[in-house]
Amino acid sequence: MAATIDLKGKVAFIAGVADSTGYGWAIAKALADAGATIIVGTWPPVLKIFQMGLKKGSFDEDSALSDGSLMVIDKVYPLDAVFDTPDDVPEEIQNNKRYAGLDGFTISEVAAAVEKDYGKIDILVHSLANGPEVTKPLLETSRKGYLAASSASAYSAVSLLQKFGPIMNEGGSMLSLTYIASEKTIPGYGGGMSSAKAQLESDTRVLAFEAGRKWGLRVNTVSAGPLKSRAASAIGKEPGQKTFIEYAIDYSRANSPLEQDLYSDDVGNSALFLLSPLARSVTGVTLYVDNGLHSMGMALDSKSMEAE
Repeated sequence: MAATIDLKGKVAFIAGVADSTGYGWAIAKALADAGATIIVGTWPPVLKIFQMGLKKGSFDEDSALSDGSLMVIDKVYPLDAVFDTPDDVPEEIQNNKRYAGLDGFTISEVAAAVEKDYGKIDILVHSLANGPEVTKPLLETSRKGYLAASSASAYSAVSLLQKFGPIMNEGGSMLSLTYIASEKTIPGYGGGMSSAKAQLESDTRVLAFEAGRKWGLRVNTVSAGPLKSRAASAIGKEPGQKTFIEYAIDYSRANSPLEQDLYSDDVGNSALFLLSPLARSVTGVTLYVDNGLHSMGMALDSKSMEAE
């Protein structure tokens, strides 16, 4: 009998969705296609724009499911994952006009709100990262910038599981997104972001043990290949030059074992498997979804490979 994934009755919270171009959206869509109820956490400064886009139908084309219906995001919560509790929010943020009228956006407050609205959830997705000095080489990165990258991109996953774990059903699953820069040198991906991704992968293994024993949850991460999302396109953008992500995509296409484009749906479908009962025995894993680029030790498009 063919294996099928049925997530009807399951609730999935995806942290870090603010448009339809990233991997977070693709994962939400794959889960929705399997029947899950989708709720998301969105960074407060872009919350109104995202909600307006949803209301206007700006994302309808990217919301189409396999049965012809559109994905429904049941609720959108304001979430700033660098703050664990209200006491962590500095005055400058409290008075920031981009946060005006919002409260309850720290991780602990969002977890409490989700519990109030839905009771227990089954799936937790960490799809967010930020490095304020990502365009700087590590040798030029400040302590503040390095720690900010670690806080937003790695510790935020730890905190999410700390706060959401108690409201997740046994057998539930958490997933994060990482990048090959965690283990290989990727020039241009700086500001401590490579270190943050290495932390995230290490924490995945530790959390798999701790959350598995404490709550019966699985914890995995997907090492995704480059995608031209809105956030990634902002890295290293200089007038008249390709962005970092454009270089990364071209390099991947030229050197991967599979000569094909990588789509967000590829990551969404792989995430669906890891978050579903089909992967009930899979935890602590970094799954590469990158057309095999991680396995290569030589660049095929290097000038040194050219015939004389």
